[in-house]
Amino acid sequence: MTSSSAASASSTQYLARPEGRIAYDLQGAGPLLVLVPGMGELRSSYRFLAPALVAAGYSVATTDLRGHGDSDTSFSSYGDIETAGDIQALIAQLGRPAVVVGNSLAAGAAVIVAAEHPAQVDGLVLVGPFVRNPPTNVFTRGLFRVMMAPLWIAPMWKSYMPTLYAGRKPDDFAEYRTAVIASLKRKPHGKAFSLTTQQTTHDPAEAKLSAVTAPTLVIMGDKDPDFKDPAAEARFVADALHGSVVMVADAGHYPQAQQPDVTAAAILGFVKTLPRA
Repeated sequence: MTSSSAASASSTQYLARPEGRIAYDLQGAGPLLVLVPGMGELRSSYRFLAPALVAAGYSVATTDLRGHGDSDTSFSSYGDIETAGDIQALIAQLGRPAVVVGNSLAAGAAVIVAAEHPAQVDGLVLVGPFVRNPPTNVFTRGLFRVMMAPLWIAPMWKSYMPTLYAGRKPDDFAEYRTAVIASLKRKPHGKAFSLTTQQTTHDPAEAKLSAVTAPTLVIMGDKDPDFKDPAAEARFVADALHGSVVMVADAGHYPQAQQPDVTAAAILGFVKTLPRA
């Protein structure tokens, strides 16, 4: 099963936030890893990675973004800052520091958490990270906003998803895409995702880069279509955070699902170097 609901219906827990609840699940025993997906994705984006981390002796929390999956759609604002607040609150609720694994938008949010709450973050793993706004023109931004309007966001995202999974697709990609689109077809969730695309800016994450002291690993698919030069962007992020880079062959924006064995090995090798992990 690949939908956020189906994958962990028996273990779904909720984090109370001022305007709604954030869904997450927790499994395993050991040092804590918090896995956060990107916009438009479900927490089951980590369906292959999480079991490998649990088997290696870690507690793993996977969470839906606000307005996504099993999380509530009652929030009035979305983006890096809001997601950072949700991550920080989840770590606080779980009661111990964590290594934060953030994909796409969630990577920028993880940077903010690490900068503002260093005692809560043992390390960062940034996957396909957006920590600054990509260069775009007014026309491109406007076109994207039209494409992501609530009325047709589900069919547009359905057609767009395969391009983000450039390279090897997961064996269950068709099933997973069906689950994602089924979630977006719920009107409140489609509207929440649309608001996320409209309201998100990575300027706050970029502004916090110099304040991060946590050890950092950057994981980037070598075919990630969100970046003109994925390797160069990965190096920029790693240099800004004094971290290291692992480039994942034959993967696009979601190495955790496209090449989970390679991604798990990179993360486990990284966390084993951390004092508290």
